[in-house]
Order: sequence, then C-alpha cells, then structure tokens
Amino acid sequence: MIYKEFQDIKLSALGMGAMRLPVINGDNSKIDENAVAEMVAYAMEKGINYYDTAWGYHDGQSEVVMGKVLNQYPRESYYIATKFPGYDLSNMNKVKEIFPKQLEKTGMEYFDFYLFHNVNEVNIDAYLDPQYGIYDYLIEQRDKGIIKHLGFSTHGSVETISRFLKAYGKDMEFCQIQLNYIDYTLQKAKEVIELLNEYNIPVWVMEPLRGGKLANIDDNYLEQLKDHRISETKPGWAFRFLQSIPQVTVTLSGMSNFEQLKENIETFCTDAPLNDTEWTAILGIADDMISKIVVPCTGCKYCTEKCPMELNIPALIEFYNEYVFTGGGFLPGMKVGALSENKRPSACIGCRSCEGVCPQNIKISEAMQDFAAKLKG
Repeated sequence: MIYKEFQDIKLSALGMGAMRLPVINGDNSKIDENAVAEMVAYAMEKGINYYDTAWGYHDGQSEVVMGKVLNQYPRESYYIATKFPGYDLSNMNKVKEIFPKQLEKTGMEYFDFYLFHNVNEVNIDAYLDPQYGIYDYLIEQRDKGIIKHLGFSTHGSVETISRFLKAYGKDMEFCQIQLNYIDYTLQKAKEVIELLNEYNIPVWVMEPLRGGKLANIDDNYLEQLKDHRISETKPGWAFRFLQSIPQVTVTLSGMSNFEQLKENIETFCTDAPLNDTEWTAILGIADDMISKIVVPCTGCKYCTEKCPMELNIPALIEFYNEYVFTGGGFLPGMKVGALSENKRPSACIGCRSCEGVCPQNIKISEAMQDFAAKLKG
C-alpha cells in the first residue's frame, strides 16, 4: 500500500468509502455486516487505514456498521472520518445534538477527520451564518481533541468554495472534492485544486471512477491507452491519473464488493503516475467522451445580453451537460434548486433571441426546454 504524509501521520493513499457498502436484497438501509467485516479485515491486512462514512449514508446506517466493525481493531490502527450533514438545511441548527449522536452511533470517543459535508450553493449562506454556531462548535470539538482534523467536502462552484475559504480557510486542514479525468475539466476540478493550493489545503478525492462510469469505458478507449501501458486496467487508468496530481493525499473509493476492493488495493500497491504523453492521452479521451454528449458552450456570454429573462444561460448549459453526461445524478438538480424560480431553465420563454448571437449555433431554447422537462420528470 502506498502511504502519503499528512502533517505528522501517514495515510493510506487508498481509503475505503462507506457510501456504497454491500446490502441485503437491494435494501440500501440493510447493510450486509458480515460482508463489510470481511472487506474491512482484508483492507486492514493490506494496509488501508482510512475509512470514510457520513450521517446520511445508507439511510443513517453506515456510521453504525462502520463503527461496529472498526471497533474490533486497535483504535490507533485506523483513522475514521465522518461529516456534519449540512446538505440538509433542516440540520443547520442541530450541530450540538447531531455530533454527540455520531459519536454514539460509531462508538467512538473521537473522530480523526471531520468535515463540513457538501458545501454548495444551497447551503453556503447557512454554513457561514453565525446564528447556527456550526463553525464555532466544531472548532471547540477540535480544541478538545474530539476532532483531530477538520476539513470540508464540496460539490460547489469555484466561487462558492472561495466564499467558504475566505471565512474558514485558515482552519481547514483538508478538502474532499469530486475529481477524476472527466471532472478535471467538466466540473472545473482543476480550478478547485488551484484554489485549494493557494490555502495549502491538500486534496481528498471522491468519485474517482465517477460512480463506476470510468471502470466501464468503451473498449476502444482502452485499446488506445494500451499503446502506452498494455496491462493497465480501466479503473487503473483513473487511479493513475489521480496519482499524477501532487495535491492528492487520499483517494476514496466506495467499493461495494470484495472483488472491487481487491482490484483497487492491487492498483495502489504501486505509485505509477502518468508521464506527459499518457496525461495528454487520458485527457484527450475525456474530451472525446464529453464532446459526444454535451452542448458545446464556450461561455462567451453573448446570449445573456439578449435574454429578456436575464438567465445565466452558460451556467444552465453547464448544469444541463452534467445532467445529460451523468444520466441524471443529484448535482444538476441541486445546483438548479439553488436558483430562484425565475432563473431556472423552466423560465425560458423560447424567444430564441439568444440563439441569434450564439457563435456555436446552439439551439439554446430546445436545451432549456429539454432540461426543464428532465428535471420535472
């Protein structure tokens, strides 16, 4: 197992995410504890020492099961991370009841890593609002040693993350972002990494395989990559991409079965970052994958000058592209939901004024109509 230096400790470069644990009869709330115990035993044996859970994973059962399994091992042999569930605005005034409950659910006396969960456009104002006391309370727990390291996860825009960092950046020790060779450009992860670098904040990676999509890329892409590394696997290429980014410390993979765990551990037995040619090749494949599905908006904003509804059309197209590429997912809906009703794709009146000035000849009104219908459906 590869290890990365973080302050005065060594963390396994591969961490076990507990959002997609094996379940019984397809019921997300019924985790197969025996299967999880077997996976954790193997992970421990092979050197994984970082385990990531959260309040809402598996309908609240992930913290319970991971705590039960991990408590079978010496406390100094692993690091456990969980999060304050600010993705749900109804929790914002409950930090003083939720945090102790998390300790109880996991059976832990302290958390090695604790995060503000999913900082985004919907909750940024609440996270920054002192009336809820979230920041003050978590800093107090850190000062008491009940939280060893404080950070945040985010699916937010660069602008939203910048707001959060301006307020709390001096106290953030790490940041968990969605990062893979698709989202390096599609979700502007490259810009997020550069922003975090300004604050000397290391990167934790979530969705390294983009929900499994990058473990099942078309065979023709793998054939192209074999010209560079003949024996590398499809998921291996995604992990090698992340090994090439110096800011990345921990890569979390939500492994839902034993075979995925074994394969990923095998990959992380070696540190084999991409060379310049391989880096160019993998990003070229990402561009090709994206270009076959997304609307080719360049963000010139000529359209916004002509829109009588004053819609942020480039942003809406960005959300639309994400929706179409992913086949749904929660991110586009979350981002659109943060907008007022009169700024959503459904507010487009189909006047086509924007299309008259679009240098890419995008049928914007049709895209907005389709996006609104998809979100409604």
